[in-house]
Amino acid sequence: MMWGYGPNMGMMGWGYGYGFGLLHMIIWLVILAAIVAGVVWLVRITAQPGGHQFSARRSPGLQVLEERYARGEINRDEYLQKKQDISG
Repeated sequence: MMWGYGPNMGMMGWGYGYGFGLLHMIIWLVILAAIVAGVVWLVRITAQPGGHQFSARRSPGLQVLEERYARGEINRDEYLQKKQDISG
């Protein structure tokens, strides 16, 4: 038995060969890609108006209606009627 270095020899003669090293490299690249994809996904959902993807999206018409009600341009009854009209 030869104790040394070579394509299939490690430091102590217990080498795994090139294929096992390549497999480890591919596994780590897949893990790294998954981490990067996760970070990108988190950045995108937190950058959306409303804070996160799972919040109910509000219609622009409803937002304008709420602003008009808050400014006192319309009364409560008109607000509730228009809100019901917009919501369906």
